[in-house]
Amino acid sequence: MALRVALGSCLLVPLLGVLLLHGPWGGAISPAMRVAMALMALCPSAPLAMRTVRRQGGDHVLAALVQKLAATIAMASIPLLATFFPHAFDRGGWLAGQVSPTLHTGLEVALQVARVQVLPLLLGLALRRRRPVLADRLEKPLNQIAALLLLLTLLILVSASHYLLGFLTSNLAGLLMMAVQVIGCLLIGRALAGSHGALHGSTTALVTAMRNAGLALLFAYQFGDDVYGLKLAILLYVLLTTMISTPVLRLSQRQQNDRTAGC
Repeated sequence: MALRVALGSCLLVPLLGVLLLHGPWGGAISPAMRVAMALMALCPSAPLAMRTVRRQGGDHVLAALVQKLAATIAMASIPLLATFFPHAFDRGGWLAGQVSPTLHTGLEVALQVARVQVLPLLLGLALRRRRPVLADRLEKPLNQIAALLLLLTLLILVSASHYLLGFLTSNLAGLLMMAVQVIGCLLIGRALAGSHGALHGSTTALVTAMRNAGLALLFAYQFGDDVYGLKLAILLYVLLTTMISTPVLRLSQRQQNDRTAGC
């Protein structure tokens, strides 16, 4: 099941993005919202997924396995999808090297993914395996740092409220498209649990919906500086994912607990 969920996160979610960006509203949203949706669809395996799954009472062991597989698959899926669907995932194929002279091959994209996503994950898993006591000792301060970074993201959005308000009002259609993509990701993840949906559906939905904003921001900084508002759009996608997934998963967990109590 873990491999099925990882493949779905790396392939089905980007295809959902293709459908949305080629849909009736795809051409009506701003370039920033379009590229942000594309990057978040392309980049699976959010680093905070395991922490969030554990906090929501899900299966963090399954989440860790899915994250490890998705990070590895992404080394091939991101450059391949960006190459095969360049006009769906950006305005001219800069992920495929048509605009940026520093990114001519898929191999370079794969190396970016490996450095930002796969290597930190493998180091963390190796530490957990070889030094479990040290890993347990580091878990609390690292979780606090993660929470602080999330708070910092919110503070950045608040500090730019004068700019944010204008950006939001001019991108309402884009925000709605982002919300549809997040909900679609949750549904895909839930469906990928298959017959184990009652037990693992909330976990698979969450790890599928949570995308790697750090990797998306890296691509945005390196190759999308000319896209006005792109980084803000990515942060808004992260915020929307949290706002939508948290109540949905709490409701799912409550229903699961009610079914367990009824039995």
